[in-house]
Amino acid sequence: MSSAPPLPYRLIATDLDGTLLREDDTVSQRTRDALAAATAAGAAHIVVTGRAVPWTRHILDDLGYEGLAVCGQGAQVYHAGEHRLLTSVTLDRQLAGLALAKLEAEVGPLALAASRDGLDGEVLVGPGYRVQEGPLPVLAYEDPAELWSAPLNKVYIQHPGLDDDALTRVARATVGGLVDVVMAGQGVVELLPLGLSKATGLSLAARRLGLKAADTIAFGDMPNDIPMFAWAAHGVAMANAHEELKSVADEVTSPNDADGIAVVLERWLG
Repeated sequence: MSSAPPLPYRLIATDLDGTLLREDDTVSQRTRDALAAATAAGAAHIVVTGRAVPWTRHILDDLGYEGLAVCGQGAQVYHAGEHRLLTSVTLDRQLAGLALAKLEAEVGPLALAASRDGLDGEVLVGPGYRVQEGPLPVLAYEDPAELWSAPLNKVYIQHPGLDDDALTRVARATVGGLVDVVMAGQGVVELLPLGLSKATGLSLAARRLGLKAADTIAFGDMPNDIPMFAWAAHGVAMANAHEELKSVADEVTSPNDADGIAVVLERWLG
């Protein structure tokens, strides 16, 4: 008689913000221990985040994380141990410019920011764009041509009157055939290459490890995690998650500030 596999899932995919990270941007010891125990039992852990590599790297280094990470909403597969970008997808700048023109014709002027491609890609921030405090500097620009001067992974949009949900809805309805539109966090609505999602990036990273969707449990908190939940065998939303994600989750766990990932992993690990 063959012995049962020790874990129900061999791949643990975790979002960062609002999921693996607590509100103070740290990972609790309990969650670190649970992930270490799961990987010791034979599971692989992949971080899957909307953040581009430059905004993710310091967190992975602090965690002592040496595996693969899917960054930039699926655009980048990054090898944390080797500090190497394995794959990168960029936004067609002509299409993005067309999408922004169409969207502004519909809703009026937008405040813009953009994430440049590469290991050290800067985040460019235009007039009126509200930046959340982060550990990394951003590059302010005044001349709109500056936005398009180098390859980009994504463009961020904000509107003075519409909230995130409303802006996402109208952007999808207006330019959804040109670019993908995702809401990745509070004040973070993004335009991405069409067809790109956390699921596309995660499937590439999983393939490198010889793992499949059927092997995967995914944890997240925002609507940009929906494709990843659809791809994975089991999707776990944090208690603090957006209602749209909770509605498609297989399970809801404790909040990110109460070790929601560890709660689920400990259940398997006995």
